Amino acid sequence: MAALPSLRQLSYLVTLSETLHFTEAARRSFVTQSTLSGGIMELERLLGGVLVERDRQNVRLTPLGEQVVARARVLLADAQDLMRLSREMSEPLTGDLHLGIIPTIAPFILTQLLDEVHHYLPKIQLHLHEAQSEKIVEKLEHGNLDMIVLALPFDTRGLKVAEIAKENLVLVHHKADQQCIRASNLDDLDLSRLMLLEEGHCLRDHVLSACPIGERKNDHRLKASSLPTLVEMVSSNLGYTLLPEIALQRPMLQYHADLQVKHIEAAPVRTIALVTRKSTPLHNEFNVLVDVLKKIVLSQ
Repeated sequence: MAALPSLRQLSYLVTLSETLHFTEAARRSFVTQSTLSGGIMELERLLGGVLVERDRQNVRLTPLGEQVVARARVLLADAQDLMRLSREMSEPLTGDLHLGIIPTIAPFILTQLLDEVHHYLPKIQLHLHEAQSEKIVEKLEHGNLDMIVLALPFDTRGLKVAEIAKENLVLVHHKADQQCIRASNLDDLDLSRLMLLEEGHCLRDHVLSACPIGERKNDHRLKASSLPTLVEMVSSNLGYTLLPEIALQRPMLQYHADLQVKHIEAAPVRTIALVTRKSTPLHNEFNVLVDVLKKIVLSQ
């Protein structure tokens, strides 16, 4: 049987693909630069092709290298799941659990989530990671996260998805905004005054799916970096926005007496979901978290 690449060699290549710098990749891998370079050279010898192009200024992957990295990520994630499976068999419901949550959900559930996980999974050490949808899905697929809390629709093909709850997006406007006061649906609103989060937030995409504002989605005047910033912009009567129902009972809105909330017809809907890899061995933890999240979200 021909010699096979080792997981360590594949890990070196994946880390190098993320840094495109041998010294930094070696530091992240906790090895010397010569060890990392030697591992990648041996990987190239085993595979019979050049994976990395190097010169004094640049490091880049070859087309073969990019394909190998994509497959290596899957193998490394599966290997991590294999290790977790062994632990689950010997010590179920224990150890570290890395959970990713998007910014338009995290602030509204974290306190309760920590309390509930401590109660139902007392031997689990929960590590929380907040990032936008694309980033945490990527980290999940690469094995850096065990599970993620997302808002759908979002591309989750190849992943295990459990829906938690559906929620409408509601109109939030300044109390002096007469157009919003009179509006009963999106067609009654001036979309040029719609305030949005910046690109990368799935909430922005969910709003745009129901509000086709064309080139205005690239207008910097309509962007905010976070939900609190978005609320401040609306509080200044710069426009109106659409927020998820989960945000309505939080101080972020309650501190602004000049804001009003209104349910409108044909509003966009998003689905909060817990997502993991299909190969995960953490089935019990996944099921517990589904129940915990339902309890938290449905009590909002």
